[in-house]
Amino acid sequence: MSFETISVVGLGYIGLPTAAMFASRKKKVIGVDVNQHAVETINRGEIHIVEPDLDMIVHAAVTEGYLKAVSTPEPADAFLIAVPTPFKECAGGEIPEPDLRFIEAASKAIAPVLKKGDIVILESTSPVGATEQMAEWLAEARSDLTFPQMVGENADVNIAHCPERVLPGHVVRELVENDRVIGGLTKKCSERSVELYKTFVQGECVITNARTAEMVKLTENSCRDVQIAFANELSMICDELNINVWELISLANRHPRINILQPGPGVGGHCIAVDPWFIVSKTPEQAKLIYQARKVNDSKPKWVIDKVKIAISDFLQEHPSRTANSITIACYGLAFKANIDDLRESPALMISKEIVKLHQGQTFLVEPNISSIPVDIDASLISISKAIDEADIHVMLVDHEEFKDQKPENAIVVDTKGIWL
Repeated sequence: MSFETISVVGLGYIGLPTAAMFASRKKKVIGVDVNQHAVETINRGEIHIVEPDLDMIVHAAVTEGYLKAVSTPEPADAFLIAVPTPFKECAGGEIPEPDLRFIEAASKAIAPVLKKGDIVILESTSPVGATEQMAEWLAEARSDLTFPQMVGENADVNIAHCPERVLPGHVVRELVENDRVIGGLTKKCSERSVELYKTFVQGECVITNARTAEMVKLTENSCRDVQIAFANELSMICDELNINVWELISLANRHPRINILQPGPGVGGHCIAVDPWFIVSKTPEQAKLIYQARKVNDSKPKWVIDKVKIAISDFLQEHPSRTANSITIACYGLAFKANIDDLRESPALMISKEIVKLHQGQTFLVEPNISSIPVDIDASLISISKAIDEADIHVMLVDHEEFKDQKPENAIVVDTKGIWL
């Protein structure tokens, strides 16, 4: 059965590019989002996120009539759910647990428009078992339809999980080129998912079961989190021993079987900083290394803030006529990684907020990829050149390309990325 109309629920950093790729292949695509600003922006042929080349694809798809955005789901042949999976609130020291309320809400929203022959695919990064839970929510909402957990291959509606595996800043290319892992609740669910994704995916679509597909994404990001934790821990060790960690890593990586990652101010984004907790929350007794890596990376922002406090003290010693409230600090970068505008779980944003809170003087924020700062930060967003000219202490948090060509001279620098050292 062909898929003539495709619905993508959640038009964020994954949902919108996915919707655009289907539309670019002349499929009718209905994007669904509760954010009215996003809906209106997309329907003008514009985008509300920063992602290279995506603006041109969306503009063409909307102009040609293949893509539209709505607030309420409409009938379609395939539904892809790409909504956030945050944590539930927890006390300090507790293991965060995943919050599936957005998946549940999306499931209940599409349930009224489901029909026999449809397929629902969960793309949201999810804890193991989430796809089965989604199928249960759909079955509860539509008792007139059958689902795989009820009748297996003969289900009216097929269910599968296919995690996104793309790098922000390269999403358009990687959506097409990367292999996809597809886990259906039945063989038919998997095969129909492959048929759908092959609309634009040139990489291989590898079939497994739903639980393994869910665990694949969590495993990939947990592995990287552990590797980053090693680099971050190494940076703190080297600081204690007065060793340049970036030179050390460069030398160590000359060995043919060593590939140490680069340290930074922590780990951010809605993947690496989040996904390992999904594993730890399910298997806390077994996931000891993954848990410890999370603790190391989550502790790095505090370490950076302590370095800023030391920098303030050093500045006052060098300038005895100055007071703390006369010192200006510039924080370079708010995004969770270089050359994007994504602030989700960003350690740079967290550090900047804390500096604004603790510092008695003025704090400048420099982020070339956004036009305004979050409303809960009482600081000014300024240009790179102004920050370099006017700040007393410079805190490098994100290695955006724009920062590499401009460097403060004869100033106190806290460089978490090693680009000004």
